[in-house]
Amino acid sequence: MAGEASLEHTPTWVVATVCLVIVSVSLAAERFLHYLGKFLKHKEQKALFSALQRLKEELMLLGFISFVLSLSQGLIVNICIPANATDFMLPCKRENHRVAEEGSRICKKKGDVPLLSLEALLQLQIFIFVLGLVHVVFCATTILLGGAKMRKWKHWETEIHREIGEKLHQAQIERKPTPLSAVLHRNHQGEFVHERTKGFWMKLAVVSWITAFLKQFHDSVSKSDYEALRSAFVLIHYPRKPDFDFHKYMIRALEHEFKRVVGISWYLWLFVIIFLLLNINGWHTYFWLAFLPLFLLLIVGAKLEHIITRLAQEAAASLSNESEQVPEIKPSKEYFWFHKPGLVLHLIHFILFQNSFEIGFFFWVLVSEGFGSCMMESKPYTISRLVIGVIIQVICSYITLPLYAIVTHMGGEIKLHGFGSDVHESVHGWLTEAQRRKTFLKKPGGGGDPNSGGEVKVTRAAALDDELASGTSRGSMLMTAHPPTPDLDEIVTVDGGHHGLRRTR
Repeated sequence: MAGEASLEHTPTWVVATVCLVIVSVSLAAERFLHYLGKFLKHKEQKALFSALQRLKEELMLLGFISFVLSLSQGLIVNICIPANATDFMLPCKRENHRVAEEGSRICKKKGDVPLLSLEALLQLQIFIFVLGLVHVVFCATTILLGGAKMRKWKHWETEIHREIGEKLHQAQIERKPTPLSAVLHRNHQGEFVHERTKGFWMKLAVVSWITAFLKQFHDSVSKSDYEALRSAFVLIHYPRKPDFDFHKYMIRALEHEFKRVVGISWYLWLFVIIFLLLNINGWHTYFWLAFLPLFLLLIVGAKLEHIITRLAQEAAASLSNESEQVPEIKPSKEYFWFHKPGLVLHLIHFILFQNSFEIGFFFWVLVSEGFGSCMMESKPYTISRLVIGVIIQVICSYITLPLYAIVTHMGGEIKLHGFGSDVHESVHGWLTEAQRRKTFLKKPGGGGDPNSGGEVKVTRAAALDDELASGTSRGSMLMTAHPPTPDLDEIVTVDGGHHGLRRTR
């Protein structure tokens, strides 16, 4: 532009100083991420390390987007459109605005205007970077606050282990024929069922949903809830190991799934594009959009609480059978939307991104245009959006995420990543090899694997359960064992869509 000095007319000390600052800040950020990764690897936090790698990928994507915008800015500003095409769908009213700019002489000669000015292009780059940065910060805040809430559950897990140890020791002294571990679990479930189903009105669907909606705001996961859901999981998957560390398994599974939440998927970028399209003056899109994540968050929280209530109601219904002396909780996918527990994680991902978008948009406008910008709208609108954003962050971090962390395991499956990356990778490798050999055997004339002399390497589910329950890397040793071929009802298979284990009956 006229009046602006190019690089060849800028003092060298200015250029060198600016480059020094930019390079120093960039290297400091890169070194921080590098040492953070080394720290996570040293602490054997492989799931969080994977999330950090995903974060680096997102930062690389943001940098590439910024690079493409910078590289193509000359092309973009020279794309000319008629002046009347810029008179509608404006985020702010145009007052005394010069449509023809000096930045594009080509368009000015034609009587047209540039598709996007250099200033608007720079602001768009800043917006994309701020959006990604705020999303990462909000995700980290969510997992930290949620982890603080779930650390309280660790005390409950320790108490359960101590109680189980005392009961088992007492059973050995008295030489009782019935394992007290099972009785202990059922006692936990009895207290849970009584608290969740007391009152005649709880049998009504409307009342149970209203109660579930309100329950998420007060003691969303009580001690009896945790004990009962834990015992239901252990009774189904590890009945011979009552001291299974369910809390450690749950935290590992959540850490693994966290790396999916950190990323910005294509449909989230599509949402950003749609918002930028509909951010029209007078529509108050920015204000009304703030209620969408709040509405979804409350619905998700109510659904998770209702699943716990449904488990209790089904267990109470089993008492009508005279053969059942104690309630039995039976986890199932049927309680989840479309029988897919993973759908809840996608909704939480969208909620976090939408809230990050709201707050990121606010800071972007505040930095680039100031608090008096028309895109900020009036002060009541702005303040209400910020309050809603804070409420969403607190509820999602301290209520919804811990609820998801425990209720997602009531789908009846085992999440391999809950046992650590080594076991996860080993079991997947073993099952892939077993499926390959099974396919080979089904081929005409394929009587067996030529490399093994017809022997198929599979492992009994009981042995696999014991190794997985141990919580150590010994699970990988199973993959090299050669026990006899198991019965069909003992084979453990992988559900590829959810990375979980289920028994084939």
